[in-house]
Amino acid sequence: MSCDSRTVVVDALRLPDLPAALAIQAEAYPPFLREGESAFASRIALSASYCLAARREGELLGYLLAHGWRRQSPPAVGAVLGDGGPSEVLFLHDLSVAAAGRSLAIGRKLVERAFALAAQDGLRRAELIAVEGAAGYWGKLGFVAEPVSRELAEKVRGYGEAACWMARAIGEGGAGNG
Repeated sequence: MSCDSRTVVVDALRLPDLPAALAIQAEAYPPFLREGESAFASRIALSASYCLAARREGELLGYLLAHGWRRQSPPAVGAVLGDGGPSEVLFLHDLSVAAAGRSLAIGRKLVERAFALAAQDGLRRAELIAVEGAAGYWGKLGFVAEPVSRELAEKVRGYGEAACWMARAIGEGGAGNG
């Protein structure tokens, strides 16, 4: 591919990015996993928001919806969130990269930046639900599947039959060296 990954800039995901982010999401996920504009906006608006964008020459190539949250308490797909309670972990809710950004390590760059920001704020653990067979990808970034309670298993099932609860420490060697 002729694209140079050094031209990719990672910065904050903003409300004007929503149309492009929703289009990227529609390419990547089946309808039952797609979030609406209000769900995206609510994550961006959280005081502990780590929602990021990857851009090349102003074009959105990928995004990460991530936020501080309560441990082992994932929000439901499509939930509109409000600030509530202390942030115990970094919850990675959604990572998606447009076809034009594949092979540029955009996902890794977004996760590494979110980890750095969360670590500055004192968060030491990251959690996520791997969907649609993505557990292998997340494993390469140091996440491991963890046993879950019945209550958490029920929440994870809301993300699809193949969904997997995963977690890792933040600050132990970077996103690839969990």
